[in-house]
Amino acid sequence: MSRSTTYVLVHGAWHDGRCWHRVAPLLTAHGHRVLTPSLTGHGDRAGLLGPEVGLTTHVDDVVGLIDEQNLEDVVLVGHSYAGMVVSGVADRVPERVARLVFLDAMVPVHGESAVDVMPFSQALIDAAAAGPHPWRIPPLPELPAPRGLFGVTDPEDVAWLRTTLGDESVRCFQEPVRLDNPAQESIPRVHIHCVGQEPAGVTRRPVPAPRPGGVPARVHELRTGHDAMLTEPAALAALLLDLG
Repeated sequence: MSRSTTYVLVHGAWHDGRCWHRVAPLLTAHGHRVLTPSLTGHGDRAGLLGPEVGLTTHVDDVVGLIDEQNLEDVVLVGHSYAGMVVSGVADRVPERVARLVFLDAMVPVHGESAVDVMPFSQALIDAAAAGPHPWRIPPLPELPAPRGLFGVTDPEDVAWLRTTLGDESVRCFQEPVRLDNPAQESIPRVHIHCVGQEPAGVTRRPVPAPRPGGVPARVHELRTGHDAMLTEPAALAALLLDLG
């Protein structure tokens, strides 16, 4: 992109805005503006986590940021669960969004929840229900290499990542997304798939076909784990810089 672009990078479940700390400087070095908010219940807003926090809360977070900062022509990037969030944001303020980027992300249709998109999530809800705090879901555990902690295997990176992770409200996975604004359908979309380390039993949906008159989505692959912003920041930044 030759002109200055505004990127809003939205983290996924259990993470916070710090997860973009390797990608954001690579974008700002090219003269772009980058915002990496922590959603309600995460990072510096961890104290706000409660059973009432859900998908709508997180959509409100990002819409509020866009409104407060008077952002226009935003490249809106959602990682993992945040595919649900950025979809909802695009439905609310489509005139502010220049492009949607789904980074190894959930891609819903109107009325779907995260559990609908990724049925595996129900097992996490069920496990939480059997514990002392049935409304909150702890981060996924670290797995043997090559899966690691959200695809991160370097010991120092794993140790750092652990310090940033926090619980997620069950409501985030259960609340349906609203996608009934026809204007959001015309927003160009990019899908970045992290490949080579997919967990067993987790399948990726096919990229949705464009609506009549719509623009086909662009699809890219990164051979890396789920948290590509930590494991392949330069490659990810290069893809984001090449969207124009």
